[in-house]
Amino acid sequence: MRADLEIIQEWIRPGSQVLDLGCGDGELLANLKSQKNVGGYGLEIDQDNITTCIEKGVSVVEQDIDRGLASIRDSSFDTVVMTQALQTMHRPDQTVEEMLRIGKECIVTFPNFAHWRARFYLAFRGRMPVSKFLPYTWYNTPNIHFCTFDDFERLCVEHNIRILDRTVVDHKLRDRWWIRLWPNMLGEIAIYRITR
Repeated sequence: MRADLEIIQEWIRPGSQVLDLGCGDGELLANLKSQKNVGGYGLEIDQDNITTCIEKGVSVVEQDIDRGLASIRDSSFDTVVMTQALQTMHRPDQTVEEMLRIGKECIVTFPNFAHWRARFYLAFRGRMPVSKFLPYTWYNTPNIHFCTFDDFERLCVEHNIRILDRTVVDHKLRDRWWIRLWPNMLGEIAIYRITR
């Protein structure tokens, strides 16, 4: 399992109900089900990923998260997860609010666009950064809102959201002590656990 998913798995209680937004191929939910007896389902828009989820025995619903989550009842999940998709939402602030409406806790991950490599690339090449982790050019990227750790934490303050845990990792999804010293400059991926 991906290292960021292993970190997320540690934050989820055994036997809880989880909703995974943009669940991809269902890797996280499949592992949570087998390792922690977790119930729940995923929302996904890509047909190939939906097929893979079904093959893995993961309950999945085809739904575009950007169109809203109004069909899901308030407080119907213990944890709502969204990995590497917040920056692709048209209104990430509203998506976070909806996540907190339907889940007691939420876990979000996103790339840090203030990482030193991105800053260096933009400053010295004069173009939007392209890397192994962000392999898209400016015109075909699914990322429409470029966010930093500081931006997300400011959003949390403005919306009265409590940060329960934060982990900052490198491009290989490893937590390093030096990244924790200056996360907005050295961290490449943010992993937050939040609540009201």
